[in-house]
Amino acid sequence: MHFNLIPFSMKSIISLVVLKGFLLFMVPNVFAQEDTDYGDILGQGRVNTITTAVPFLMIAPDARAGALGDAGVSSSPDVYSMHWNPAKYAFVEQEMGVSLSYTPWLRALVDDINLSYLSGFRRLDELQTVAFSLVYFSLGDINFTDDVGEYMGTVRPNEFAVDAAYSRKLGENISGAIALRYIYSNLTQGQFVQGVETKPGMALAADVAAYYQRELNWDNPSTFAAGINISNIGNKISYTDDINADFIPINLRIGPSLTMELDDFNTISFMLDFNKLLVPTPPIYARDDNNQIMYDDDGNPVIAQGRDPNRSVVAGMFGSFADAPGGFQEELNEITYSAGVEYWYDQQFAIRGGYFHEHESKGNRKYFTLGLGLKYNVFGLDFAYLVPVAQRSALENVLRFSLSFDFDALQQQRVN
Repeated sequence: MHFNLIPFSMKSIISLVVLKGFLLFMVPNVFAQEDTDYGDILGQGRVNTITTAVPFLMIAPDARAGALGDAGVSSSPDVYSMHWNPAKYAFVEQEMGVSLSYTPWLRALVDDINLSYLSGFRRLDELQTVAFSLVYFSLGDINFTDDVGEYMGTVRPNEFAVDAAYSRKLGENISGAIALRYIYSNLTQGQFVQGVETKPGMALAADVAAYYQRELNWDNPSTFAAGINISNIGNKISYTDDINADFIPINLRIGPSLTMELDDFNTISFMLDFNKLLVPTPPIYARDDNNQIMYDDDGNPVIAQGRDPNRSVVAGMFGSFADAPGGFQEELNEITYSAGVEYWYDQQFAIRGGYFHEHESKGNRKYFTLGLGLKYNVFGLDFAYLVPVAQRSALENVLRFSLSFDFDALQQQRVN
């Protein structure tokens, strides 16, 4: 993606660059909202999308969950569990595994954006497992110009996050996990704007997760599971020293799943995820007769409905359940839903499908997903394809590819 940014204020240019990252996550829905009824200032028909810094942390990094409608908090444990629920690692069957994933992101809109993902785990004993992951997001090219339009250079913004997790069984059927995350977001490559040098944004964050699974006494062997993960609990990010910092996407993910063994060769699973961002909802600001935002004597915008979004991380998390200007109904609209179905034949070939739903006023991302999985000895290959509901969506033709390595199978081959 190529942008020409003409500096006109420090905050504006930083906002533009941050906005690019946000648009790459949300722009698929811009076309779908062209006919949205915004209503009056306090009306319920308005679009009131929640924005955060580093939105790449919310993109599904692997093809398996990407084919299940972005559901994964309670799916069967695998090498990709770091993103969805690290507590699942305590129940993983293999001793060690590693995976690589690649997603050419929004190729219907641009041709130079991609997401890469590396993850792995190692069992310490029957109770404990450690895991790691690295996600790297390249946002393409941005061309900078000065006040008179002279070319200043091209930068390639990028972001990444490095994770480490510890997962432990707390009982026969339940486990817990803590993950630590270092986030680095270099959007402006140190460019000077109006004499002020920009800087990379950095944050430290943690995930707290739990997972429960239990076999059911049905005619066919079945397993019920449920998971919860509060992810990205961390400090705000700033790209300069003189502007307000932005929240990172602190997120609550929760949901159940059911797996049924139909016979010795056929297995089917159903799963459902609910997500809610634990960050402040933008308020509605009071406006004058010229539709301009009104300010108080201290220069702060006057809030007509909702709460001040400039809060601490803890206050923002707890307040996120009751700060929407539209009340309880808008709080419900902030919940996204993911549903997935996975069928395995002989634990070697999988067919997957899913659906993701987000309310029209909160981004309007709605899409179906399809995918295949194949396990062959040491290697596993997963593929996912996204089908947006809206026409002319930038999410068209989004593909995900994942390759996993089963070291237990490799060791067995050597023994044989």
